[in-house]
Amino acid sequence: MHNNVGMLDRILRIAAAIILIALTLTGIIGPWGWIGVVPLITGLLGWCPAYTLLGIKTCKTD
Repeated sequence: MHNNVGMLDRILRIAAAIILIALTLTGIIGPWGWIGVVPLITGLLGWCPAYTLLGIKTCKTD
């Protein structure tokens, strides 16, 4: 499992995830907001399975 998510991409994923989860916890949006867990995990890990399938890589190459 090699990193395929760049730093800016990771920051945006984590920020969006936190917003979605916070909105869900406060009751502003429904339970679908828990989908924010997915970008949170991929942002923290730096690896996205969808990127792997599509051949996308937003991080710098070694």
